[in-house]
Formats: sequence, structure tokens, C-alpha cells
Amino acid sequence: LVSRAPITLVTGEIGAGKTTLVQALLKRAENDVTIGLISNAQGGRGELLRWIANAFDIDTTENRDDYVGLFQKFQDYLLEEYAAGRRAVLIVDEAQNLSEEGLEEVRMLTNMNSGKDELIQLILVGQPELRDMVRQPGMRQLAQRISANIHLKALDRQTVPAYVSHRLITAGGTGAEFSADAIDLIFEQSRGTPRVINQLCDLSLLYAWGEDQKEVDGQTVRAVLDDGLFFADAATGTEV
Repeated sequence: LVSRAPITLVTGEIGAGKTTLVQALLKRAENDVTIGLISNAQGGRGELLRWIANAFDIDTTENRDDYVGLFQKFQDYLLEEYAAGRRAVLIVDEAQNLSEEGLEEVRMLTNMNSGKDELIQLILVGQPELRDMVRQPGMRQLAQRISANIHLKALDRQTVPAYVSHRLITAGGTGAEFSADAIDLIFEQSRGTPRVINQLCDLSLLYAWGEDQKEVDGQTVRAVLDDGLFFADAATGTEV
């Protein structure tokens, strides 16, 4: 946002923390930034633009079936925001669900920008296949507008203990409730996917509480796994 990149691409596997990152951004946005957020938007030409208008609380009743009128109303809105000293930022979450036509329609919004004056910035958030979509020959104009490209990787073995400790301390714990062998097993099963780490840690804490243990050790984590209560695919972070 600070660099005023026309389009920013944020990708990561399921459970990597993309939506968490978006929510953190919404909380920290400055007063001179107006953010519109859409998730799982689908549809053809015009329908996506209504999603976008709704994200900014723009009344589309009069122009519901008039694409040109709707586009003009959205452009007028952006100009009003610009005149008031505010920038508009559109975040498209789960953008991999958009068709090529939808991505191109979103890209065309950046045509409203002129020189150093940005009326709107786009942040496209999605799973790794979104990068593959952008690399298609027909998406060349979109790719050329992407000034920042971030891929959220899984946490490595050195980061997982700090991540678990941080969440424990935030929740009121000491941060040392998990032994080193427990962390090793959690990392092995989760492959560093934050959402999967959270799920396995939650179940392990519950098991430790049930046994009146002050520490979650490797045996406790193994008991959770052996009992078949952990239904996450470690490769993707999805539930099965």
C-alpha cells in the first residue's frame, strides 16, 4: 500500500494465513485508505462489478442492469474519494475462483489510474493456482500491472516453536506448555501449515488437560494422532 503498487498478488496454500493477513491489514489501515473486500466472487461481465460496488457500499439499484452506468458510478465514487484525499483499495480474497474474464475485468479497474495518481489499488489473494492463472498468455496485461508478488510459505522447524509460544502467551499461557518432542511431532504432521498447527495444538492441549498434565509432550500428541481425532491433510491444511 505504501509503494502504491497498482496490483499486489498474495498467494499461499490453504491454511497458510492469507485471510488472517487480510484481516490484520483491515485493522491497521490508515484513515486515508478506503478498503473494499470481496470473497468468493463469481459471475460474468457486470456481475463482478456489482460485487465490487457492494464492497464499497455503493448503491447500485439504479444501474443494476446497466454496465456502463454502473462503471461510471464506480468511477465517480473513486474520484470523490480521491478528491477527499483518500485512496481506494480493493481486496479480492479467493481470487483463484475468478474466471480469466473476471480477472481481466478487475485488471481494467487500474485503467482509471493516471500517472502518479492512483484512484484504486488491487490486492488479489488466492491459492497457488492463482499464480498459474496470471502466467497464462491471455493474462499478460494483468501480469504487467503486478508490482508486488508475495507467496506465504509454510513455517520452518525453527519458526514453529516461536509461533506456538506466541499464541500460548497471547491466550494467557507461559509459552512453554509444549515440550520440544511435542513440537517436533506437530511440525512433522503439519508440515508447517499454521492452520493445521493450530488444530493439532488445540486437541493436544485438550488431551493434556484431561490427564491433568502441566505440559504437552510428544506422547500426548501421539495419543491424539493414534485416536484418529485429527482429520487434517497436512499437505494442504484442509479438513477431510
